[in-house]
Amino acid sequence: RCSVDNRVTRVAWLNRSSILYAGNDKWCLDPRVVLLANTKTQYSIQIQDVDVYDEGPYTCSVQTDNHPKTSRVHLIVQVSPKITEISSDISINEGGNVSLTCIATGRPDPTITWRHISPKAVGFVSEDEYLEITGITREQSGVYECSASNDVAAPVVQRVKVTVNYPPYISDAKSTGVPVGQKGILQCEASAVPSAEFQWYKDDKR
Repeated sequence: RCSVDNRVTRVAWLNRSSILYAGNDKWCLDPRVVLLANTKTQYSIQIQDVDVYDEGPYTCSVQTDNHPKTSRVHLIVQVSPKITEISSDISINEGGNVSLTCIATGRPDPTITWRHISPKAVGFVSEDEYLEITGITREQSGVYECSASNDVAAPVVQRVKVTVNYPPYISDAKSTGVPVGQKGILQCEASAVPSAEFQWYKDDKR
């Protein structure tokens, strides 16, 4: 928008060195650029469906009593964040090293945050494109969330599942007494990823 007065004899809008409009005459071929107002007080154009290539300087040139004047504005295009690359779900043995990547674009550049969100989040937070976990433990398995935000729109999020494999660990196996002739139940509980296969032995025989 360019404010003018009734002394103005000529007006034009330029983008860098290219004339967009001169008076009521359109000079550019871009159908998105339209003339909004050409009155005694205002000379305005509109750019529809703005994209990043429209960013840059725009100049309003007016001529008053043979004295040219210009007014310049700089259009800054903001773009909501978009995650363009993220690590795939991963399966790794306990004690290994994990590197997760989350790449996002936007204007201004988005802030990227990694969080461990389930099952028992251990407070892993990383404000970076990369999350490095050295010597991963079974407690650090689960879902990790990448969030990209830049205040232009709501943050965008994507998730990665990290599976930590570990060998069987017998958590409960108790001795039990059973009267002669009664049914005896032997119970063995163990945790493992992948799930453990159970086998019973008596005197080294299955």
